Parts: sequence; C-alpha cells; structure tokens
Amino acid sequence: MKYIKHIIVILLTFTMSSCGIYSFTGASIPPDTKTFQVNRFENNSLLIEPGLDLTFRNTLIQILENQTNLNNVNSNGDILYEGEITEYRISPTTSTANNTAAQNRLTITVKVHFFDKNDPEAEFDKPFTFFHDFEGTSQLSGSIKDTAIEEIFERITQDIFNASLANW
Repeated sequence: MKYIKHIIVILLTFTMSSCGIYSFTGASIPPDTKTFQVNRFENNSLLIEPGLDLTFRNTLIQILENQTNLNNVNSNGDILYEGEITEYRISPTTSTANNTAAQNRLTITVKVHFFDKNDPEAEFDKPFTFFHDFEGTSQLSGSIKDTAIEEIFERITQDIFNASLANW
C-alpha cells in the first residue's frame, strides 16, 4: 500500500511535467517567452468615440496580465500586439410598427497585428468583431455606453488571447 502511493505520485509528476508549459486559462506559452508589449491601437473608424483606443489597450493589457505570467513592457516585447479600431457603428436591428428602431446594435471591430519573436509562424493580422444590443428608445450614453463597450471589449480581447496564445 505504501508503494502504491509513491508510484501514483511519481506517475502524476511525470504526467504533469510532460504536458509542457500549460495553464488553466488554456495559454500555451513557450518557456523563452517572458514579455508582451501592447502598442497603441489607433481609432480609424468613421465614427470616433474619444478614449476608445486607450480603453481597448488597457483591456487587452489587463487580460494578458490576468491570464498569463508574462510581464508587460513598453518596448522589445517577446510578443507584440498592435493594430487599429476600424469600426464603431450604431445600427438598428429590429423595428416597430411605426418604423422606429425597437433595438439598436453597437458593433466594434478591431484589426490586430500579432507578432511573436520566438514563433514567427504564430503571427497573424486579422479583424475581431463583436456587438452589443440595446433598446431603441435608449441613447448610447452614460452607463449604457460603458456597459456596451465593456462587454464588447471583454469578448474581443478574449478572442485575441485565444487566437494568439491558446492553442486549442
């Protein structure tokens, strides 16, 4: 019985160490990758929302800090994120019998350029889009706008994280 416990511990140790660098968030980061860098995301959408670029950058930094052990640096990061906000659009999604909007949709698209010094094949350049629906009788301002942007950026940054660091 005493030997069975030792054998189980040894088997578990080998099993866990053979998986390589892995985290419960799904990140698969090579051991030589220690830092990340998030450059400014220029807001190039037709409809400009002041401060949107900074809010997005901070949200992306926050998810990377929370879901990895990588250190955020201002230059020479092992992995680099940069890009632009290409779309910030409000559009009606459903209408009432009076031809007014029953529901509106805020859509945001961010084009991301991802570079990896240690794995050039992992690099990509692609857009990420998400939306938030709100009542047609409401104005997109105050807490409604804040909630919409927060929800959209949470989803977009998680999608960026999964595309760049999670090898599912």
